[in-house]
Amino acid sequence: MLSYKARRRLSLLILLVGLPLYIVVAVNVIALFDRPSILVEVIVYVSLGVLWAFPLKYVFRGVGQADPDQD
Repeated sequence: MLSYKARRRLSLLILLVGLPLYIVVAVNVIALFDRPSILVEVIVYVSLGVLWAFPLKYVFRGVGQADPDQD
């Protein structure tokens, strides 16, 4: 189990490095195919935009609140 401080640092790393890389990969994967219709493209981008958060939900939970271990 990660400490509050470790989760906070990991969430910052994910948001500043991981998410931009994820966006670049998603755009390049769509670019590999002939450009689909705008509706399909929007559906793919919206679903990928929501999908990244589910596996990382535990890392981000409670990070914006005060440190629970602090006196």
